[in-house]
Parts: sequence; C-alpha cells; structure tokens
Amino acid sequence: MINVLVKCPLCKKSLMDAKNKIDSKPSIAVTMTYAGRNAPLYLSSLYGSYKIQTVINVPRGKIAGFRCLFCKKDLKSSRKCDICGAQMVSFDLWHGGQVQICSRRGCKKHLLEFQDPDIELEAFYKSYLKAFKQQ
Repeated sequence: MINVLVKCPLCKKSLMDAKNKIDSKPSIAVTMTYAGRNAPLYLSSLYGSYKIQTVINVPRGKIAGFRCLFCKKDLKSSRKCDICGAQMVSFDLWHGGQVQICSRRGCKKHLLEFQDPDIELEAFYKSYLKAFKQQ
C-alpha cells in the first residue's frame, strides 16, 4: 500500500500526525463531528487501509462531519459518493491532486486524483516500489 501525505484543501496546513500512528505510519488527523459531539479522528495514511482511531462511535451507515484541526472549516467536497450518495470528504495531496473519502461509516468509496498526472504518477510509482521492496 502507498502512504499518502495530505494537507487541508482550505488552509493548506499539514494534516499528518506523527504522534498517532496507524499501520506504523503517521495518521491523518481531523476533527470528526457526529450527533452534536466533536472528537479527534485519526485515519490511516495508507491508501486502501480503512483503519481509524476515535472516541466517538459512529454507527454503520451514518454520516459524520470532518473538519480541519487548524482552520476548523468543513472538509466536505462538492462531489457525492457514487455508491451511497453521501458527501465526499476531500484532502489535498502535498504534491498536488486530492484524496477523497466517503463520509458514510462503512462505505469503502475513495478516490485519488492527480493534478499533474506525469509528475504525480511517477512519485506514486516510486512510493509503490519503495513499499513493495520493504515487504
């Protein structure tokens, strides 16, 4: 699996958290909102991993909100999930492009989009080769 490095699409600050590792990698840290509660949410930064850490229990099928830890703005994308219809959540890749995940608990839909496919695909490929050699 490939480790993605992301930042807030609005304030551009890094959302990577080296203190809270998931899958032995720095996690992606945001504030999750559900049923009037707010709590830190740590997501695996390995593309394709669905591991998370949080103290709020979001039941399967329910939709949570995602906010930047720094600017506090909603990370909701204008795109809707083509599997379940929920709003997608967007993170910018450090080197251009975006990762989007579905806001519905249990939906596995996610997207990876590159701004400059030639440069970003090469970086993605190099990261894949590095991860593959470590196995």
